[in-house]
Amino acid sequence: MGFLVSPMMSLFSKFTVLLLFVLWCASFTSTEAYDPLDPTGNITIKWDIISWTADGYVAVVTIYNFQQYRHIQAPGWSLGWTWAKKEVIWSMVGGQATEQGDCSKFKGNVPHCCKKSPTVVDLLPGIPYNQQIANCCKGGVISSWAQDPANAASSFQLSTGSAGTTNKTVRLPKNFTLKAPGPGYTCARAKIVKPTRFMSTDKRRITQALMTWNVTCTYSQFLAQKTPSCCVSLSSFYNNTIVPCPKCSCGCQRNNSDSRGCVDPNAPHLASVVSSLGNNNPMPIVQCTSHMCPIRVHWHIKLNYKQYWRVKVTITNFNYNMNYTQWNLVVQHPNFDNLTQSFSFNYQSLSPYSAINDTAMLWGVKFYNDMLMQAGRSGNVQSELLFQKDKSTFTFEKGWAFPRRIYFNGDNCVMPPPDAYPWLPNASSRQLTSPLILMIAVLSALAFLYGYV
Repeated sequence: MGFLVSPMMSLFSKFTVLLLFVLWCASFTSTEAYDPLDPTGNITIKWDIISWTADGYVAVVTIYNFQQYRHIQAPGWSLGWTWAKKEVIWSMVGGQATEQGDCSKFKGNVPHCCKKSPTVVDLLPGIPYNQQIANCCKGGVISSWAQDPANAASSFQLSTGSAGTTNKTVRLPKNFTLKAPGPGYTCARAKIVKPTRFMSTDKRRITQALMTWNVTCTYSQFLAQKTPSCCVSLSSFYNNTIVPCPKCSCGCQRNNSDSRGCVDPNAPHLASVVSSLGNNNPMPIVQCTSHMCPIRVHWHIKLNYKQYWRVKVTITNFNYNMNYTQWNLVVQHPNFDNLTQSFSFNYQSLSPYSAINDTAMLWGVKFYNDMLMQAGRSGNVQSELLFQKDKSTFTFEKGWAFPRRIYFNGDNCVMPPPDAYPWLPNASSRQLTSPLILMIAVLSALAFLYGYV
């Protein structure tokens, strides 16, 4: 009897443990830090000690944006950390601490920053040359790696005091935080790595850092904002239905008597209303819509040719408080493997998985439409995409021609439910049938039915 009971009890115990583990995992809110369209994307902060001083060291800190399409826009990044000991920042080049802190114990030379947990920001363009280093002074704006790799890094230099003066006495800072410009990034602990090697300008000599450590930061859209920031609407030439963004995609309008929730585009003196809300307000000032999103992306299936099909993409800005500079759009669709031409948008294929080429990054042409203006008459950009048909996969049925996923500036947009997509008429086949062929088929069927054939 004991032999029979023991396996049952063992099985029950394993099931109980498994159930408790599942419930424990479910108690945590997912932050979606893993991005399936950019699985290796991250921001890496590299801290290179380049020389020792009497009471510390001089270091160059570089922020590398290794994310394919998520960039840091104005007002730029801010980097914070907590010193391990009683370090101070004597001076900085290419950046500055936002607060000096209490430096009352110092006589004579006063440090640049005495805070235990300083916050550093980039300098603005146009700063004097003696305060600059390479990759600095862009107002904290960093491009994405795929869009502009030459501007995908930002650097500053700092002289640290009351710190160690050898590799064995230096203590790594901790509790790194990165705002770009708001929350969203979570930074891991600093990790000592192989010293960075530097090439001289004439490329004839290589030097290396005395000590190097890295900090890796990953992005979570859930941490950045609790609600989405964009939505998608759909339409097609073969159906009169225009599928709007889902209602309340990014929030719902408040009651009609409360004007703080959104701005009526038909309100008199609109400009004065927007200015009174404050241009320095980081929160979006959104036009009143059913979806309440700052950004709407519209995908319209425009034309059907024998060997090609054509799509029109329109991005509309409903935010009165924001010009989106260096915007980008990431679209996932199986036919991007056969994209023939993109009109008035730059295009680059993104292949997060080498065997599948179904993801494209689109962004504006410099000095033409690389800035998406704030809400209003000029607050939209548009282009058309020409695809070649793959006969083995192409169809207009069941919403195949609509995108699977769309990101704007790295944030996942809300898609309409699949059952709301514009569908082909019931009489249509895999390829759209012309009215003449359809009429001939109907007449033939009638003739057969009444015995004329």
